[in-house]
Amino acid sequence: MQVEQIAVFLENKSGRLAEITSILAENDINIRALSVADTADFGILRLIVNDVTKAQAVLKKGGFTVSKTDVIAVAVPDRVGGLAEVLRAVTEGGYNVEYMYAYAHRADGSAVMIFRFDAMADAVAMLKDKGFALVSSREICAT
Repeated sequence: MQVEQIAVFLENKSGRLAEITSILAENDINIRALSVADTADFGILRLIVNDVTKAQAVLKKGGFTVSKTDVIAVAVPDRVGGLAEVLRAVTEGGYNVEYMYAYAHRADGSAVMIFRFDAMADAVAMLKDKGFALVSSREICAT
């Protein structure tokens, strides 16, 4: 079970994040999770939104370079060592975490981590086999 994420490449200058979030808001697109990574010259904004197709279209129309990527959302026990358990399983499975970021706390007592692995389908199978709950796009985008 994979979740679609969009990545937006932007110049590292004042106002660019505000411009993106304004475009999304004006088009009734809800941001559910995000991560920003930057260098001196550019940044990558990774977003999970309630309407990936529409977000891609309106951001491209606004002049941004946008791509779509699959990631995995894993429910992690919200307690000491919860994330360590997931990462131990990932390491034992031989998978490389390309990047990860957190999503908001859920009512069931778990947090959610968003992962991008070097071997996505195999990592999904391994996580399921180890008993970790994967979270769907629908669950993430539920309001």
